[in-house]
Order: sequence, then C-alpha cells, then structure tokens
Amino acid sequence: MRLNPFAAIREKKASAARPMIALTSTGRPVWTPRDYASLARAGFERNVVAYRCIRLVCEAAAATPLKVTQGGAAVADHPLLALLEHPNAEQSGAELFEAFYGFLQTAGNAYLEAGLVNGEPRELYVLRPDRMKARLGARGWPEAYEYAVGGRTAVFPVAGDGLSPILHLKLFHPTNDHYGFSPLEAAGTAVDLHNAALAWNKALLDNAARPSGALVYKGPEGAENLTDQQFERLKAELADIYQGPANAGRPLVLDGGLDWRQMSMSPADMDFINAKREAAREIALAFGVPPMLLGIPGDNTYSNYREANLAFYRQTVLPLVRKTAAALTNWLGKTLGARVEVDAGHVDALAAERDALWARVSAAGFLTDAEKRAALGLAPKEGA
Repeated sequence: MRLNPFAAIREKKASAARPMIALTSTGRPVWTPRDYASLARAGFERNVVAYRCIRLVCEAAAATPLKVTQGGAAVADHPLLALLEHPNAEQSGAELFEAFYGFLQTAGNAYLEAGLVNGEPRELYVLRPDRMKARLGARGWPEAYEYAVGGRTAVFPVAGDGLSPILHLKLFHPTNDHYGFSPLEAAGTAVDLHNAALAWNKALLDNAARPSGALVYKGPEGAENLTDQQFERLKAELADIYQGPANAGRPLVLDGGLDWRQMSMSPADMDFINAKREAAREIALAFGVPPMLLGIPGDNTYSNYREANLAFYRQTVLPLVRKTAAALTNWLGKTLGARVEVDAGHVDALAAERDALWARVSAAGFLTDAEKRAALGLAPKEGA
C-alpha cells in the first residue's frame, strides 16, 4: 500500500494579492466567429439592416432581365434562354437567381449545378455554399467539387474539355485563391455592434431605461453589513417584484435601515443610439446599398430617393448581374452557342436615364437614323 506523502500536510488558504489594488480596464471585444453559419445567424437572421441589404441586392439583381444573343442580336427562342427562365421544375428563373445572389452576398460564394443529359444542360440548381468544398489537384486548382449533405457526399469533377457540371461564382478575396469574401463578413464587426446596441436597448427597456439605483443599509453599531441570507433574500425580492416592464413605476417599500438613492445615466452613456446608426450605415456601405433606401436618418449623400436608387443600380446591381452573365456565358455559352447579356433597356429604375439618352440622341441632327439606332444599342432595321 502506497502512502500519500502529502496526506499529513494541512491546507492553508491565503491570498498573496490581497494587499494589492486591482486596476481594471475595458475587456477585449468578442466578435462573431467568421464562419458561414455564425455570420448567417448574426447577420441575416438577427440583424434587420443586413437582412434588408441582402434582400434588396438579391431581389433587384434577380429582377434584372437577361437576354441571349447570337451574333450581337437578341434571340427570342433559344435553349439557353428557356433554361434561364425555367431552370427546374421547382423554381422559376427569378427564384433561382434570388437564392444564387443571396448566397453570394452571405457567403461570398455561389454554386450552380447543371443537370446534364448527353452532355447538354437541361436543368439548373443552386447549391448551398457551406456544403461545398473544392478538391485541389496537383497544380493547386480545383479538380473536383464535393457536396456533402446528410452524411453523403457527391463529387462533381471539373471537366478539362466540355461542360463542367458546377459553376462557382465568387467575390474577390485578397488572401484566398479558391473561395470568395462576402460583404456580410466585411460588415461583421458593424453587425456585432448593431446587435449589441439592440440588446443593450432591450435590457434598458426591461429595467425602465435606467439603472435601478442603490440600496444603502444603515444598520446599528456592530451590524453595519447585511448577512448573506438577508442579502440574497433582498436581491430575490427586488428581481421578482420590481424588475421588468410590467413593474415599471411600482413604489419601493423598504425595511428599517435601508435607504434608497436614485441613480441615472449620463447623456454620454445613453448615446448608444448614434453608435447604432453609424453601425447601420457601415453595414449598408459594405453591401453597396445607399442608407437612404433603408430609411436610415441623417443621410444627405443624395438629394432625393430617385438618385439614390439610380446609384444603387449603377454601382451595385448592374455590375453584379453583368459579372453573373459573363460567368454564365463562359460556362454554358460554348456548349449552347450563345451569349448571356444584361438587358438594361428594360430596367425600370433606369427609365429616367434612358429617356435623357433618347432625347439627346434624337436631337442630334448630324446623325443618321442608322447611327442613332446604333448609339442606342438597337439592331439595324431590316432592309435598311
């Protein structure tokens, strides 16, 4: 039997730091982890500003019409156009591209799967980016994509010649060669700040928008402090009877020896509203949405709503849709023999700008009708 050499040593508790003064400072902030699920929950599911920004971008981009051209002229009847308008039996083209752009804004990556029949695409499906993983080859570029769901993994090889079944569209990432960087990740700090301000505001409302105050105990000589049992009972009674919005304004009844001292917050402490507004503006900035379109007060960048909406389409929506159209052309155009382009002439938000262009071109008497049509991007008249 082995004896414990420390069994005879009596434990003696003491604090070597008791004579010292503790200096405290502001702790480090705790930011949301930068993974897809955490960003989606904190941003899209819990933050109204980020949610509205993503909805504005993906709905406006999905509603922007696309056209299919051959030889520079638009065609009304083509397999590629039919595929974009009716991608599968469960979704319309607008629904598919709304999900596609939503994933792109949330994750920085969006994936389309082509259902191939005899090497030709017949259906299109959007795949969740958090389930997709690129399998790198010997040269460092993806040789296949793995899609894992429900304990099963589907492998999509990247074809060297012919049509690859997966289109991977990503936003620019300066430190990653294979995955994109999302606006939601760039706005992650502002999202955390905005969510924290809302939580702080909720806590203030639960406590009548002010600290409760301080209870000062004035006991007799020799019993200046409450016992542990008295202290815990007092805290429990205050929490049960006086805390919460339903008990706001209820008079406080004090026992003997207790004195109530009212406390309030300074205007600087209550200035979280301005911090929340600035965080909302930074979120909108990351997504390229003018704050005026979100109803954020204090935005004087644009003189009216129409100018803000025009800037939103010109600087955010149209570049995104053009990038997608170019990717679709590079992906499907060679197989189906056509190009995908943005039909900006049918975007309602650009109507005022389009009317001004038509007026300038119509007033140019030195141009022929054929030159005017070319300047407006119209096809020449038949027989001209």
